[in-house]
Amino acid sequence: MNTTNNGTQTRDGRAAAAYRPQLAIYHPNPSGTGCAMKLEMHPARGDEDGYFMMTMASQQSVGDRRAAVKTYSKFNWEKCIVVKLDFSDICRILQVFRGECESIEDGKGLYHISGNHHTKIVLRHILSPVSAYSLELYRNWSDRSEDDRSSHIVLTTAEAYGLSIAFENSIGYICFGVPRVKGENNGFAA
Repeated sequence: MNTTNNGTQTRDGRAAAAYRPQLAIYHPNPSGTGCAMKLEMHPARGDEDGYFMMTMASQQSVGDRRAAVKTYSKFNWEKCIVVKLDFSDICRILQVFRGECESIEDGKGLYHISGNHHTKIVLRHILSPVSAYSLELYRNWSDRSEDDRSSHIVLTTAEAYGLSIAFENSIGYICFGVPRVKGENNGFAA
């Protein structure tokens, strides 16, 4: 087998298409206030720590799957909120999903400051009207160059369970990267 510069292998030596899988969760609703979330893992490489990129987009339109011509809800990916979740952020999220605490930082959330904006991440376990997890992102621009944004998704307990397993299983990659296979450089400089 041959290895391409990004570690993708093919049996006949041709470069395989490089892509990064994403987990997407879509929660449209009839009132148009739903949300979609995407997660993409970036393993540690060289001297760069690993992380997850989390993108959330608010619902833009209401679909109708019962109509003769089915339409699907659309989400505003152009005005989405993107936030980088590092090791510490992932651990705090896992504490909530595992029931060790009811919310991140006692409801205060996590703050990320980047250039001319800051982002607040709020995750809390809710019990009423049903047991679920509320995940909220708030983006504010200090220079008022853009309008403030927010996105909110309610994750079912099953989704939170699956996400906690995905996060737990990814911690090694986030900390240490993808292990090398003996005799191959897997796209990393030797």
